[in-house]
Amino acid sequence: MDAVFHEDAVMEWPQSGERIVGGDNRRGVCHAFPRLPKITPHRVIAEGDLWVAEADLDYGDGAIYQTVFIFEMRDGEIAKETAYWSQPFPAPDWRAQWVERT
Repeated sequence: MDAVFHEDAVMEWPQSGERIVGGDNRRGVCHAFPRLPKITPHRVIAEGDLWVAEADLDYGDGAIYQTVFIFEMRDGEIAKETAYWSQPFPAPDWRAQWVERT
């Protein structure tokens, strides 16, 4: 990951209320992770220094997390990452007449 992140990059995980500041902390979190996920990207949209990516994260435990990453770039490297992830959940029946199931 060091190849794509600025050394002073910030990672924000709003759902868990966490902020990871700098390379030492980023590497510490990554090395301590019980199991890093397999990432399957679906879409990347970039405009200037703002990139957005959609991906599935698979930690090997049977759960797939649908994830959105927002990257703020500086000098071709990630200066800030904000990540949101969630497991799929069933749609409520009351909406069925207006929606298409995917």
